[in-house]
Amino acid sequence: MIPTQVRAAAGIVAAEALALLAAVGVLAVKTATQEPDSYGRALLDIAFALGGALLLAAGAWGLIRLKPAARTPVIVMQLLAIPVAYSLAFQADRVEYGGPILVAAVATLYLLFTPPAREALDRHRD
Repeated sequence: MIPTQVRAAAGIVAAEALALLAAVGVLAVKTATQEPDSYGRALLDIAFALGGALLLAAGAWGLIRLKPAARTPVIVMQLLAIPVAYSLAFQADRVEYGGPILVAAVATLYLLFTPPAREALDRHRD
C-alpha cells in the first residue's frame, strides 16, 4: 500500500513535470516565432527544461511504484528548485511564478521526509 504522503509527493512532482513541459512548449514557440538573442542558448534552455521535466516525470513514476532510487533525484530537483523559486519570487519580483515553485518544493521535501514515506522508501537490507 502506498502511503498518502508518497502519493501526494508523487502528485506534486507529476504536476511540476507537466508545468515544466508546458514551459518547454512556450519556449519552443517563442524560439520559433521570435528572434532570440542566441538560438543556441534558447535551444539549450529548451533542452534543460525538457530534461528536467523528464527527470521529474520519472521520479513521480518511481515514487508511486515505491522505488527507493526515485527519492534521491526528486529531492535533488526540489533542492535545486528552491533557489530558482526564491530568485523568481523575490529578486525578479515574479511571485506568481516563484511562489508556486517554492511551495511545491517545500511541500515535496516535507512529504518525502515524513516517517511513513521514509519507511516505505527506505532500502531494506536483509
